[in-house]
Amino acid sequence: MTDVKKLPTIPETLLRRRKHATERKVRSDKHQQKQKKANRDKRKIVFKRAEAYVKEYRTAERDLIRMKRDARKHDNYYVPDEPKLAFVVRIRGINGVHPRVRKILQILRLRQINNGVFIKLNKTSIRLLRIVEPYITYGYPNLKSIRELIYKRGYGKIQQRRVALSDNSLIENSLGKFNIICVEDLIHEIFTVGPHFKEANNFLWPFKLAAPRGGHRKIGIHYIEGGDNGNRENKINRLVRKMN
Repeated sequence: MTDVKKLPTIPETLLRRRKHATERKVRSDKHQQKQKKANRDKRKIVFKRAEAYVKEYRTAERDLIRMKRDARKHDNYYVPDEPKLAFVVRIRGINGVHPRVRKILQILRLRQINNGVFIKLNKTSIRLLRIVEPYITYGYPNLKSIRELIYKRGYGKIQQRRVALSDNSLIENSLGKFNIICVEDLIHEIFTVGPHFKEANNFLWPFKLAAPRGGHRKIGIHYIEGGDNGNRENKINRLVRKMN
């Protein structure tokens, strides 16, 4: 009678481990599918919002051209609305500066040379800008400048850290409660100075710009006198191109 060799049995712990691994993989696959569907739906929403914003910008631009033509047709002048947004760049240090000026620069979040921030223009902010005018230059940015700044040099303040805006989820996690879920929402809120401008602007870390190509002319003299500091109105967009 021949001896029957028993096959080696698989340990129960190994079977249990395989079962748990299979269950984890099933749960992971379900979660990934659900996440992919959610991301796909979110992308559709983002694209629709971006299209709506482009349509809004084009309509506003056409309306402006039409009103200027109507005014010229009737031998009149079209006076645009007062600007609501300014982009401020610090161009000088603070050696030997009055403490009041230093404090205002800190309030404006301009702690380093070539730092730039967006400022909502009102009576208080204009008064602060005039006090520190010898140390800054500012003007009224257009949509192209705002978009280039945020896309190229945009960083967010997340848990008191400077984080690159590489994903819309970073914006949604911080500003989703204000209905700002993507970069285009952020640009629209800044450009139009919307109801949640303060939250969106505080989320943006101050822009760290490069020194302008060709350098400054005379930082100690006002712009209208051939220098660099002070209000340069729409010419700030040319400076942003040089420093971005």
